[in-house]
Amino acid sequence: MVTIRLTNSRTRRKEAFEPIRKEDVRVYVCGPTVYDRAHIGNARPVVVFDTLFRLLRHVYGADAVTYVRNFTDVDDKINARAAATGRPIRDITDETIRWYNEDMDALGALRPTHEPRATEYVGAMIAMIEGLIRGGHAYEAAGHVLFRVRSYAEYGALSGRSVDDMIAGARVEVAPYKEDPMDFVLWKPSDAGVPGWESPWGFGRPGWHIECSAMSYELLGESFDIHGGGLDLQFPHHENEIAQSCCAHPHGTFAKVWMHNEMLQVEGKKMSKSLGNFFTVRDLLDQGYPGEVIRMVYLGTHYRKPMDWTAEKAREAAGTLRKIAIFLNGDPLSREWVDLANAKPTAEVVAALSDDLNTSLALTHIRKYLKEGREADLVGSLGLLGFKAEAITERFAAVSFEAFDNGIVKGTTVRSLGDAGGEVTRRFNELGKRLEFLRSEAMESKNFAAVDAMKTQLLAAGVEVRMSKSGVELVPGPGFDAAKLEALD
Repeated sequence: MVTIRLTNSRTRRKEAFEPIRKEDVRVYVCGPTVYDRAHIGNARPVVVFDTLFRLLRHVYGADAVTYVRNFTDVDDKINARAAATGRPIRDITDETIRWYNEDMDALGALRPTHEPRATEYVGAMIAMIEGLIRGGHAYEAAGHVLFRVRSYAEYGALSGRSVDDMIAGARVEVAPYKEDPMDFVLWKPSDAGVPGWESPWGFGRPGWHIECSAMSYELLGESFDIHGGGLDLQFPHHENEIAQSCCAHPHGTFAKVWMHNEMLQVEGKKMSKSLGNFFTVRDLLDQGYPGEVIRMVYLGTHYRKPMDWTAEKAREAAGTLRKIAIFLNGDPLSREWVDLANAKPTAEVVAALSDDLNTSLALTHIRKYLKEGREADLVGSLGLLGFKAEAITERFAAVSFEAFDNGIVKGTTVRSLGDAGGEVTRRFNELGKRLEFLRSEAMESKNFAAVDAMKTQLLAAGVEVRMSKSGVELVPGPGFDAAKLEALD
């Protein structure tokens, strides 16, 4: 069996991954707070851990992997959005979850095995809090329940800081009812108009950190294999999850491996609305970036390195996808027959991903297979990376490099043609074969008038004609007009 090696944030080492049970590999990833569209930084962990999910399924079997990613649907930001708009909270969260799933689907992400909503597990949170109080790890004060951070001796192990070092400048709420500044909220009271549930401590709602501990326990048990999320969650969220989970279930280990992806920038700068470089995933999709382009840009940078979203990277990704589409749309009679429906990823792509998700190296192999014309290896390996060959051929066969100037699609694309995309591809194949026939006749007769006439017509339609000893290639140019293809002889 393939050995997967992952960098464990808790041990700060790359380790051979050994699941607790090979027939039941369990993964938990912190999901979004659903009050607005997901921005492109939110999407990075989705693509990272979707790639991990695909690798684990490939190695251990699809039925052997359980992947949980939650939705936080009770939060002060959601409450504020409801107050500002006058809309019911449930309407906002339902709509935002639908948006999120649609946008992540567009990036080629598989749906997790479970997508729990926090509001569906409040009972489990209350039960966990009660257990923490009984064990002396939590206390009630002024209608709140707080976790006693100093009751967990290993607090700070994940982030590598001591409790005393974290107090100064830490993101903690200073309140008179706290025994210690580092103690964090497990339960807080709710006023009129704010969501709440009845509890032993009065009408209220859970704190943020208890959600993931309760949901992971209910769906994965007291010990599971991998916990993931963005590096920004390492402290305090993940640190607090570890403390409360290990204290609530001292016989378990909580997460065996911790994985964190680095943050995202835009054109070398931190993404910010004030800088005008803040984009949601939907913004990019609506600007014309296909989801495959966004995904390929993400995969081009190792997940543990800061990622810079740039227009040039998007253009390069589009160019690679376009080359793949042209190759796969070529005449199948000119290549050796292969069973693409059952194409498998190559051992070297699996090895690249198994080495701490080295997606950049995996894409290097993809480009090599394209250059060498290895169709089955290309298709099978693309699938493991989350790309569907059929979608690429339909969406990118008629996209020019120039269409991605300045990072925004300007030209005609198969995607924008809808059902006409397949017809464009068919027509390109017909015209290419026609021109190849005319050229072969001209080579015999030494009369190239018919060839020149057809080239003139193609150029007028915005089609670039490339001739070489190996054959004829027709490529959509910057002025490509699909409507003119049917008028050609």
